[in-house]
Amino acid sequence: MASSRNPTHVTDPEQGVQSQELYPLPIQIAPSTSWVSYTETVHSASSTSSASEPTTYAIPSPKAKASDYRKTLPPIPSSIAAPPSAEPKPVLSPPPRKKLAKPVSRWVRWQLWFNTYRKFFTVVMTFNVTAMILAIAGVWDYPRRYTGAMVLGNLYTAILIRNELFGRFLYLLVNTLFAKARLTLTWPPLGLRLALTSALQHLGGIHSGCATSGFLWLIYRVVMILVHRKWNHDSVIAVGVITNVIVGISVASAFPWVRNTHHNIFERHHRFMGWMGLIATWIFVILGDSYDPATGTWNPDGLRILRQQDFWFALGMTIFVLIPWFTIREVKVDVEIPSPKVAILRFRRGMQQGLLARISRSSIMEYHAFGIISEGKKADYHYLICGVQGDFTRSLVENPPTRIWTRELKFAGVSNTSTLYKRGIRVCTGTGLGACLATCLQVRLIVYLIWIGSDQEKTFGPTISGLIKRGIEPERMTLWDSKERGGRPDVMKLIKEAYYSWGAEVVFITSNWMGNKEMMEGCKEAGIPAFGTLWDF
Repeated sequence: MASSRNPTHVTDPEQGVQSQELYPLPIQIAPSTSWVSYTETVHSASSTSSASEPTTYAIPSPKAKASDYRKTLPPIPSSIAAPPSAEPKPVLSPPPRKKLAKPVSRWVRWQLWFNTYRKFFTVVMTFNVTAMILAIAGVWDYPRRYTGAMVLGNLYTAILIRNELFGRFLYLLVNTLFAKARLTLTWPPLGLRLALTSALQHLGGIHSGCATSGFLWLIYRVVMILVHRKWNHDSVIAVGVITNVIVGISVASAFPWVRNTHHNIFERHHRFMGWMGLIATWIFVILGDSYDPATGTWNPDGLRILRQQDFWFALGMTIFVLIPWFTIREVKVDVEIPSPKVAILRFRRGMQQGLLARISRSSIMEYHAFGIISEGKKADYHYLICGVQGDFTRSLVENPPTRIWTRELKFAGVSNTSTLYKRGIRVCTGTGLGACLATCLQVRLIVYLIWIGSDQEKTFGPTISGLIKRGIEPERMTLWDSKERGGRPDVMKLIKEAYYSWGAEVVFITSNWMGNKEMMEGCKEAGIPAFGTLWDF
């Protein structure tokens, strides 16, 4: 379930970032002017001129930094200027941000807390707990006879919902059916489109509910085996207990407070214990289906095992667990470091809007998700904005890689549904721009951008600034530089003015925990349909 606590470590996609007011490093870095190549520094460091002209990047370190490199790659290709829009730009003149006179009502807070994620979780858990009570009471015989199917059916659904390929299929299905229709027809109504977007964004509720339910059914199955232990072999009992422990650790490591405050612990335990749990599940299934309690003998008949439901559920779980790992590749990456706060990663080939990428320094450990920026599928490059928050993102600035591991199968985020709406507002703060910019670049004349950040051009460099200037018309964006304007704006005033003057149907928000909470509460209170940041990836 999504946590209502303020997370201290955020590394996942389509989510906000912590404030840009970080601890300053004792270095001076001039704005970036080019892409860099790590190997070039080693050969060019000794020949660097000592003239009065300042070095583009100056990161003191025993090792040469990618930020010291001269330009070795061609510049980002220029795109054809966007045709001028006939639409007037919303008049936005917000005063400095003021504190809310009073907190929002409890009813508003309740609606935001009991979101679609928790509704999905509640429905799944209610069904399974009710079924278990009926089984214990002897009212419903199926769960007692086929407990293994109840265990693995839930676990299979949990894994399927989190699979990148299945998620892309769901987004493609919804966009194909409804994205073009909304341009010419009054159907589907806005309420249906909002409901579909909310369901896609909160699929994690089904994942959490089914995983928790599967674990409860596994406990029930092992308890039933222990109750009738004289009819069961000791090896079946032992493997059942071991499987319970492993799956229990995997489930516990995914609790929101663990995932958000100890992300590395979540990554290691949820993943590796999940793999071990899958292996233990296979052993448990084969032993359980091979032993005949009626006769007390082993009957390892392959055809008999194939006829059991739990075998096919286990097979499906294995396939969907392995699919993403067949797509991992170590690819070339170019790193630009416009400031100590941010690293801009550039990869070959373009991408559609609304996708997120997972990257890692190793092929197996600690994959981190970031929003993908691209000008379109036919573009030469796509980019990731990596704000310095933890060890991984800090290492991208201090020790820029030349190659990095990534999953070629990207997963879809809520921005992918932007084409369902006639007009929308995309609000982001800081490095949250990474999850927004591709939508604003590709869904032209539909999405209005509001970006709030500190010293934007210097912090994020010429690459990001160039993409914005070339791809978004001035009347289609508001860039609020809090350093230049002397502070953050009244964000809700910005959103309301843009929403009504732009004729928007929806607002998408990518911000840190506090910013997301403030904007979501404000939009809910104002009756503006909005989708905020999730920390459930």
